[in-house]
Amino acid sequence: MNENHLNTPTRFIEVDGDRFAYRRWGKRSGVPLFFVQHFRGGMDHWDPIITDGLAAGREVILFNGRGIASSSGTPRNNMEEMADDIAAVIRALGLSKVDLIGFSIGGFQVQEVTLRHPELVRKLMLVGTGLRGGNPTMDPKVLEVAPHPVPTAEDFLFLFFGRSEEAKKAGLAFWERRHLRADQDPPSSPAVAKAQSEAHYAYLTPMPGDTPYAYLSKITQPTLVVNGINDVMIATINSFYLAQNIPNAELIIYPDAGHGAQFQYPHRFLKHAIQFLDD
Repeated sequence: MNENHLNTPTRFIEVDGDRFAYRRWGKRSGVPLFFVQHFRGGMDHWDPIITDGLAAGREVILFNGRGIASSSGTPRNNMEEMADDIAAVIRALGLSKVDLIGFSIGGFQVQEVTLRHPELVRKLMLVGTGLRGGNPTMDPKVLEVAPHPVPTAEDFLFLFFGRSEEAKKAGLAFWERRHLRADQDPPSSPAVAKAQSEAHYAYLTPMPGDTPYAYLSKITQPTLVVNGINDVMIATINSFYLAQNIPNAELIIYPDAGHGAQFQYPHRFLKHAIQFLDD
């Protein structure tokens, strides 16, 4: 049986006394692509169109951080320790180099992996995300909707997708795909939400003595930045800051789209991602 997003088993690897959940499948050649998810998100919050599409040409690895969903341990409340966990898991899996894709808060984490463990990272994809000390502006309704213990389809439409009827239709199609797998990850605990909120808040504060965004010049790996034109969670202007300050970055902004633009345009994103990774 060929493994795919819907049937590949959940595996575990122990690092520093905790068990980290991961799923790994695809073409075992070249550099694997390691996925780091959004606020409270687990492995089942990725889009099968994207993961299986990418797995056709490379190995893909989905991952839950410490204490998230099916992983054990106390959730981290700062990006640096989250990044060190990711690096430790990559090494424990026997990998010397990966490509990284980080979505939302996952984008903060993979930036830190690249800065703290640059030898592990070949290429970087930053999707619907921001940067340390970036613009904190968000739609006020986000603070009402995002903490819902069990997000609904309507919550996802507001937080992740554009406002047109076509965008909502694409959002509901993603919602169906996201629930196709039979053995879903358990939801993340309230402790995860609290820890990640603390980490996010702290990351919005620049390091003492920093020139704003200057630290991004230390990311020398080829980087693809992707967002929607109206991200209500992490303002789209932050994607421009990333592209302007990472030396080898390119930027794609999708129309009529929001925080989860890659889920609204999965086939378009897949083409762009494959082109970037294969170049």
